[in-house]
Amino acid sequence: MVSVGGSCLIQYHFNERKAGQAAATLLREAGGKLPYMVLIKLLYLADRACLAESGCPITGDRYVSMAKGPVLSQVLDLISEGPHPDRPSPWFDFVSAPEGYDVTLVRDFADDEFGELSDYETSLLRRAWDDFGGIPKWDLIEVLHKTLPEWEDPGGSVRPIRPEDILRAVGKTDDEIREIEADRAASVLDRLISKKP
Repeated sequence: MVSVGGSCLIQYHFNERKAGQAAATLLREAGGKLPYMVLIKLLYLADRACLAESGCPITGDRYVSMAKGPVLSQVLDLISEGPHPDRPSPWFDFVSAPEGYDVTLVRDFADDEFGELSDYETSLLRRAWDDFGGIPKWDLIEVLHKTLPEWEDPGGSVRPIRPEDILRAVGKTDDEIREIEADRAASVLDRLISKKP
């Protein structure tokens, strides 16, 4: 059962390949290149919309409040640290290491190369692009500070944003949040039971 007032019990598994495909979808919409800060914000907005509408995000990443707004924590780590020679990352099959403050598509991709994403998830990514992709970086940060109630100024630090915080911010009741957690737990259990040894 979700702890509505305490620690986070709704947890998701970060899917690096899917996150890379989601980022590549946004980069395609942008013509192949974006400031990585904008890319992270657009990924957050698409993840947030998917969580709010379906109870499950696209990437499964952890969210945090930072000075420049909400961030997908593991995506930021991938971008900040770049490719690691001892641990290949599927993220970099789709997205370049940063060049200055920008990231680019590794190459042109056909739609069928984004097999981790559903049509619904792709539509949410495109919606995030349509709604926010044309906003300059610093203006986008300001917009998100003012419009996302789950973001709190961490005062020079980092503050976790729980899935419950997002769900509450979009108007879900505590009972609805508990139901999402129960559905999530049942889905994980079904997957574990159905796995063959």
